[in-house]
Amino acid sequence: MPKNRNTPSPLSRWRRRVLSRAVHRGWAWVQEAGAVTAQHPGRLRFGRIGTGTRLAFPQGTVFGEPWIELGDHCVIGEQVTLTAGLMPDLDLGADPILTLGDGVVLGRGSHVVADTTVTIGSDTYCGPYVYVTSTNHSYDDPHEPVGKQWPRMEPVVIGPGCWIGTGAVILPGARLGRNVVVAAGAVVRGAVPDHAVVAGAPARVVRSWDPEKGWQPPLRTPAPVPIPEGVTPEQLLAVADLADGGASRTDDGDAPRMDGDSSRVTG
Repeated sequence: MPKNRNTPSPLSRWRRRVLSRAVHRGWAWVQEAGAVTAQHPGRLRFGRIGTGTRLAFPQGTVFGEPWIELGDHCVIGEQVTLTAGLMPDLDLGADPILTLGDGVVLGRGSHVVADTTVTIGSDTYCGPYVYVTSTNHSYDDPHEPVGKQWPRMEPVVIGPGCWIGTGAVILPGARLGRNVVVAAGAVVRGAVPDHAVVAGAPARVVRSWDPEKGWQPPLRTPAPVPIPEGVTPEQLLAVADLADGGASRTDDGDAPRMDGDSSRVTG
């Protein structure tokens, strides 16, 4: 049987594996070295960057850093844009323009554009590609291109504990209360009360919390059961192993183990 020219030789496969490992290791080093933290801010000089806060590499567009304040333990994903002011190198005064509270998470590719004040409360999580802006184009003059007309600006406030789904857009003037859920792809404007779920474009309230009746309309799924206190990662893995009939065991028959920091599983 003739040899298939498209089949790589063992030497070629070995070279490709070595090259692939080298590229991945190199990229991991670049990501670690390029990440921005309080200890290693690089070229960025934020008004404040809190303890434990990290901007993943590569960063998106970032300017107006002196008027951007980031709380403690924030997680800023790759290619996230953070801007204060209409353009770089403006003097925006003494007060911060863009403020993130403690524990804010911004998913990959998200944009927070703060031409006037934008405040995101503590422990608010944003999925990937969320767009938050305090500026909108105006189109008052029908004879002038929209992009050349002076934009309208309104402050944006997102309360603490919110969840903003993938691809959601938060428009100028939006005021979200505490623990608001914004569905993926929703377009939010105006005021949203505490403990509400909004969806659609434009977004509307589809579920809300009543102190006496609970969630209205009622939730369709049961509440998650919290893990009892004192349960170790090893015990959880053992339960999972029993549930799947041993499928989570490694090839050598040993159950996987969890490192002491409980953050990853090793074989």
